[in-house]
Amino acid sequence: MNPMLGLGLLLAGLLPVEGLLNPSFSPKNRGIVSQFSAWKSRRTSQELAKRNTEFGFNLFKKLASDKPNKNIFFSPLSISTAFSMLSLGAQDSTLGEIKQGFNFRAMPEEDLHEGFRNLIPRLNQGNQNLDLGLENALFIDQKVKLEQKFLKNIKKMYNADTIPTDFHNLENARQQVNDYVSEKTHGKIEDLINSIAPGTVMLLVNCIFFRARWQQEFDPKETKEEDFLMDGNRTAKVPMMFHGGMYEVGRDDELACTVLEMPYQGNVTATFILPDEGKMQTVEKALKRDTFARWKNLITRRVADVSMPKFSITGTYDLKKMLSYLGVSKVFEAHGDLTRISPDHNLKVSEAVHKATMRMDEKGTEAAAGSGAQTLPMEKPLAVKMNRPFLLVIKEKTTSSLLFLGKITDPAGE
Repeated sequence: MNPMLGLGLLLAGLLPVEGLLNPSFSPKNRGIVSQFSAWKSRRTSQELAKRNTEFGFNLFKKLASDKPNKNIFFSPLSISTAFSMLSLGAQDSTLGEIKQGFNFRAMPEEDLHEGFRNLIPRLNQGNQNLDLGLENALFIDQKVKLEQKFLKNIKKMYNADTIPTDFHNLENARQQVNDYVSEKTHGKIEDLINSIAPGTVMLLVNCIFFRARWQQEFDPKETKEEDFLMDGNRTAKVPMMFHGGMYEVGRDDELACTVLEMPYQGNVTATFILPDEGKMQTVEKALKRDTFARWKNLITRRVADVSMPKFSITGTYDLKKMLSYLGVSKVFEAHGDLTRISPDHNLKVSEAVHKATMRMDEKGTEAAAGSGAQTLPMEKPLAVKMNRPFLLVIKEKTTSSLLFLGKITDPAGE
């Protein structure tokens, strides 16, 4: 029997995790240990964010080369969190493939999981202007005995919920999982899983939820229908938003693209990369962490007239196919080694699904209310018009975590 581990990935929130100090330490020593622990946690989280960014760009380039004219939208952080959890139960070459594919190689396992343990609560933020967080859950058949060490670590490191599930009733199990995801994503993700294969004993779910308001909101009265130039010289009518204000913007002459940074309220920033006509593939091939860092040094704060299409985008992906591009395959095969989850069962990941969705409008993403006026210096505005295919990078600033990565080739399509 080859039971399944299913992974569904998308939007939600998380409770923070508290660390423990040895109660036998003196107050002075406890303070020193606490400071060192905080420093190490920040350093590990930063290293993990760097590796996750590189993984995201690598996967993006594979997806873009596979379907060059299609919209792309996914969460690198969501996918890497789920498979890092899974690696707690993997061994030998199966573990090696995961570490290689997700850019975790040469990072000690302890640091990897401690990195997520500290990163997840730091990302979790919630107020009226910004809602961001991760949620992890493990749906387990009540009759399957799993390794206690695996269950302990997945709770300790990822704060994952453990949910008893009757996988003999596949329809009820499917509904239970989909109801959980719908609740955690505030109803934005419905029917993540269409079916569950017979023989399933465990299903792993990771969700990421993001909702925020722009620091500078667009005025809906300025939104007008305009042409968006797609590939093949086709055009589509789209609602084009407009706002004149102070923006971080720059020009990369080497890669022939314009870079625009638009902050949300809170610690999250959206960066838009607009290649010149015919230069999208040039920019995509150069997309990596060092390139992104160079763009940060190129942009300057100045007056700009920004035109941006309203759009709603959803990316749904078969992770078995996605990750095979990066050499991760054994975890999906019968001879893969997941014995650290349950030594008594021949486990494999039979199905893995990732779904990410986003709506961008005048207020931000799923947001409301208005903002005050802005005083601008007397200088000629730079026109930045996103009326042809562009790239989108959404990052959390304090941890430098890559939350979402996308390409908009058709604002009205999928």
